[in-house]
Amino acid sequence: MRREKHSFAGRFIRIFLVSAGALFLLLVILAFTTLPFHAFYRLATRDSEMTEEPAYIVMLSGAGIPSENGLIRAYYTGWLANECPDATVIIAAPGDLSDSASDPHLIERELRVRGMGTNAVMFETEGKNTRGQAQNIALLIASADHHKPLAVVTSPEHIRRAVLSFRKAGFTSVSGFPAFETALGTSLVFNDKDLKGNRFVPPIGENLQLRYQFWNHLKYEIIVIREYMALAYYKLRGWI
Repeated sequence: MRREKHSFAGRFIRIFLVSAGALFLLLVILAFTTLPFHAFYRLATRDSEMTEEPAYIVMLSGAGIPSENGLIRAYYTGWLANECPDATVIIAAPGDLSDSASDPHLIERELRVRGMGTNAVMFETEGKNTRGQAQNIALLIASADHHKPLAVVTSPEHIRRAVLSFRKAGFTSVSGFPAFETALGTSLVFNDKDLKGNRFVPPIGENLQLRYQFWNHLKYEIIVIREYMALAYYKLRGWI
């Protein structure tokens, strides 16, 4: 009996290691293609196109201010608010509004820096995830206004889950405004000989795929896998 248990455990470990290795190899191969980016882009654009000027602009806070995703979301929210001066901006960020140094107030100040003008501002400070934020904002906005256009500003991979969550909360006209990063407008190709150094190391100055694209696609793969797991969880919970 003990030998059978050890034999089963050994087979399970071998199958797990082989499967993990095969999955890792597949992800490495896919990173040399454009499929990871297209999967990432699809999460940001599927069924979330903005077709009319929003009456409400919701910024989901991300990791706060300053942070990479917090700052880029603030950049896009400020730009959109400046383009839509009649829209009410809703900052969804946990924090204490009585504290002027709390995340909600820091985000509001960042939005002013990023171009937000005279837009009315509301705060949602209790939600700890997308579902909670959508539910609380549905209570914050009068039910008679749930038909008005609402735009959600968040990271590209998070757009689909956010849009579906707000629709589930009762909003009938929800669009997404993905906070995409932008690339430099100047080519990053360089001549290795100009930089000197050890000549026996292969030159990579003209190989942007190896220097950047491959690693970016590996990152996209992790982001996409994580987001589809989150979408599956939200679906099973009935949140979307």
